Amino acid sequence: MSVIYKQFKHIITEQFENEQAFLNEYNTGEFTFEKPYVKLNPYLIAPLTAVVMFKTEEEVAGRVVVKGKEEAGDMSFELPKAKEHVVQVLGLYAGYNNQVVIELEGGRTTTLEIQTEEAPEKVKQPTKVETTPEYMGSNVVFVSPTSPAMTAAYDYKGDVRWYMTLNLAFDIKRVKNGRLLIGTNRLVAPPYHTTGLYELGMIGKIYKEYRLPSGYHHDQFEMEDGNLLILTQDLPRGTVEDMCALVDRKTGEILKTWDYQKVLPQDKGGSGSQDAHDWFHNNAVWYDKRTNSLSLSGRHQDIVINLDYETGELNWILGDPEGWPQEMVDKYFFTPVGDGDFDWQYEQHACVVLPDGDIMVFDNGHYRSKVKEKYVPADQNFSRGVRYRINTEDMTIEQVWQFGKELGKEFFSTYISNVEYYGEGHYMVHSGGIGTKDGETCNFPPVAVSVDEVEFNSITFEIKDDVIMFEMRIPANYYRAEKLPLYCEADALTFGKGELLGTLGVTEEMMTEVPAEEVKDVPDTYNVRVGEEEDRIILKATFEKGQLVMLILEGEEATHRYFVPTTKRPFLAMCVGTFQESDERAVEFPVSKEGLKGSLKVKLLIDDTQYDTGITIDC
Repeated sequence: MSVIYKQFKHIITEQFENEQAFLNEYNTGEFTFEKPYVKLNPYLIAPLTAVVMFKTEEEVAGRVVVKGKEEAGDMSFELPKAKEHVVQVLGLYAGYNNQVVIELEGGRTTTLEIQTEEAPEKVKQPTKVETTPEYMGSNVVFVSPTSPAMTAAYDYKGDVRWYMTLNLAFDIKRVKNGRLLIGTNRLVAPPYHTTGLYELGMIGKIYKEYRLPSGYHHDQFEMEDGNLLILTQDLPRGTVEDMCALVDRKTGEILKTWDYQKVLPQDKGGSGSQDAHDWFHNNAVWYDKRTNSLSLSGRHQDIVINLDYETGELNWILGDPEGWPQEMVDKYFFTPVGDGDFDWQYEQHACVVLPDGDIMVFDNGHYRSKVKEKYVPADQNFSRGVRYRINTEDMTIEQVWQFGKELGKEFFSTYISNVEYYGEGHYMVHSGGIGTKDGETCNFPPVAVSVDEVEFNSITFEIKDDVIMFEMRIPANYYRAEKLPLYCEADALTFGKGELLGTLGVTEEMMTEVPAEEVKDVPDTYNVRVGEEEDRIILKATFEKGQLVMLILEGEEATHRYFVPTTKRPFLAMCVGTFQESDERAVEFPVSKEGLKGSLKVKLLIDDTQYDTGITIDC
C-alpha cells in the first residue's frame, strides 16, 4: 500500500511559531543599537524583508534607509518614537549584500549588512523598464501571476525589491490599515478558486484569512466601514463566478450576497468563451458611494452590469446589445453617441467607476464580436484601456479616451489585465496576458497550454496627459499590476498569532450508499495522497476521466460520503494557471472539517471496489 498521509500546519501557525522563536532569541540575547538583532525573512514567505530590533534608554524617533545600488534606489521609512524599536526592513535586493542605515535623533547611526539569496527562477526579470526615479518616487509596481511566476514588485530600474514565495494570485490591494489583501494559496475547486483572502503586512505576516464556503476568485473591494466585498459563487449548484458577498471585517461572517442569476439570463449575449458552467465569469467588483451601487464585470457576456446595492436590482448594462432580448436592450443598454471613435468592449476586465461617473475597463477585445462569423483573429485584433461616459437619464454612451488600440496585436491579451485611475489624465493600462505560439499571436489564454510551447509576455504602461511615463515588459503573464509604495506608516508590525475567520462551510455529501466489495490495499496506480490541514482534509490522486470515485469518512456515529469529480471541464478562461497539475488525470478534492466529529477512517470507492487507505483522522 502506498497511500501517503501528511499533516500540514496552516501558514498562520508556522509564522506564529517562527515569530515566537525569533522573539525568544531577541529577548535572551544582548543586542544594542550598534549591534541590533536582525532576522531576515522573519515570516518565511517574503525573502527580501527583515526585522531589526533594539532598545534605547530614551524614547527617540529615527529613520531607516535601505541603500540602493545607486542613490536614486534608496528606500527610506520614518521610525516613530520608542524605547523598544521594531524596525521593518523592506526593499532589499535579491542576491546582494544590502547596506541598511538606521539613523536616530541626535545623530547616532549604525549600518547593517544583510546578505540575501538569489531570487528563484519564477521571479521573472523584466526585459524592459523605461521611466525615471523622479516619476516613480518611493513606488514600486507589483504584479500578481498567472503563468508560472511569483507575486513580485519592481523598482524604477526593474530590480525586484519584494517577492512572495507563497503561490498567491489575483488582485493585490492595499487597504486602509496599510496591509494587503490577496487570494490565498489554498485551492477549493479547479481551476483557481481558493479558500478566501489573506490580509498580510508587507513584511509577509498574515494577520487574517477570510474564508468563504464556496471560495474566492478574481477581486475584492474594501468598503468605507472596513467590510469587504468578495467575489464568490455557490459551488453546489453547478455554476461559478456569479455571486458577490459582503463579509464582516472583524468576524468573517457573510452579511449579504448578490446573485446575478436573479437579474440576468444565463443563455443570452454570450461571448465566444461562454459555457453553461461559467456563464458570466465575474472578474471585477467596484462600489460607487455616489450612486450606492455595485459595478461588476462579466467576461463571458461581454458586459459590465450595475446593481442597486440595497435591493440587488439591475440598473444598467454596458456592452454590445447584440444577442440580448429586445426588452432588455430597450430598458438596460446604452446607445452610442458623439462624433469620435467608438468600439464596444469584449471579454473586459477591471471595471472602475471614476469620480465623475465615467466607467473605465480593460477591453481585452477577445473575438471582438458576438457573432462567430464576424470574429476578429488575434493577429488583426487589439486590447486597450478605455473610458466611457454614460448618461443614465437618456441611456447614451460616449467613448472619451482609449490607449492600446494603436499597438495592435503586440498589446493583445485574450484574458486577465487591468486599468487604474490616478487622477484626470493619469492612468495605468496593464496588458497581462500576451502570448505567442510558433510566432503567432495567441487567440486563447496562453496559460492553458504547456509553458514550453508558448512565449509569455506582459506590458504595463502609465500614461499622464497622453505621455507615457512608465513602461515595463516581463516575460510572464500577470493578472494585474498595482503601483504602491513598499512602506506605509499604518502597516505596523503587530506580534501575535493571526486569525482564521469565516468558515469553509459543510462540504456537500452524497446521501446514497453504493454497494461495493472491499479490498484492503489501494493500488499504486492511483497515486493517492491524503493531507490534513487544521480546517480540512484534502484528497489528491490520479484517476481516468469519468471514473466513479467516492471519498468515504467512516466513523462510529456517522459515515460521510463525498462524490469526487473526475470529469475534466474545458476551462475557457484559465485566469490563473499556477494551481494546475501537469497531469490531466490529477484530482484534488478538499473536505471541510466543519460538521465532522470523532475518529474517521478514510476509505475510497473507485468504480465498484472499496479500498481502505489505512488512515484515521481525528476531528
